[in-house]
Amino acid sequence: MQSARKLRQRIDSQTPTTGVLAIDHIWIELVEICALAGLDYLIVDMEHGAHDPSLIVDVCTVGRMIDFPVLIRPINHEINTIRKAIDMGACGLLLPTINTTAQLDEVRDAIYLPPRGQRRPGGLGNRWVTGLTYNNWKTEVEDDLIILPQIETQVGLSNVDAIAAHEIVTAMAHGPYDLSADLGVCGQITGPEVTAATAQVRDAARRAGKNMWVIGDGPSLAAQGYSFICIGEPSAMLQNVMRHTAEQTKK
Repeated sequence: MQSARKLRQRIDSQTPTTGVLAIDHIWIELVEICALAGLDYLIVDMEHGAHDPSLIVDVCTVGRMIDFPVLIRPINHEINTIRKAIDMGACGLLLPTINTTAQLDEVRDAIYLPPRGQRRPGGLGNRWVTGLTYNNWKTEVEDDLIILPQIETQVGLSNVDAIAAHEIVTAMAHGPYDLSADLGVCGQITGPEVTAATAQVRDAARRAGKNMWVIGDGPSLAAQGYSFICIGEPSAMLQNVMRHTAEQTKK
């Protein structure tokens, strides 16, 4: 998939890469808005977002049509959940709460066709591959699929080097809010505990020769040396801009 290949090249080369995680609202035109805004990817959240699956399929379709990377964060990493997410046409997955390599083994079975895995593609997922042969699936989907495991617990931190080294991992990722809760400092996502944990994940990624996805204040994260950045949630960003504009207007 060209959009996945395009994003992987940016991630691997440490080229500054920015995107958003759409949780509250998703609409088809958001793909074009992100592209026109100069962003590099869009992640559709299915862990917390209540989005219609057919709408997500359309969003992924538009992404493929304009070569703009659209990823999905599924609600979990069970094999049927992962298979369904790929059938929707996403070019990658942001995996919540990965604690062990055994969980990634399960994901591997879900993203690869036999003999490497157990995936059984079908439905709308069959329409965007040029031919339903193993080689077509491997070269057009599997080889460039982006897998980002989120470290969100102390258990995940304890296994972070093994997770980073796993064969399917494109880049590491964190979940700062959930991580703050598990560390006993809920909500203090820029505090010393979460900052240190995030650096621990980044260092593990570097030892494995990989990059790291982070979410937060873009300029601040860039100044800290991160290059693969999620600058926010679109609805929350719009609310903040409207609030700021209203406050400035009413002064």
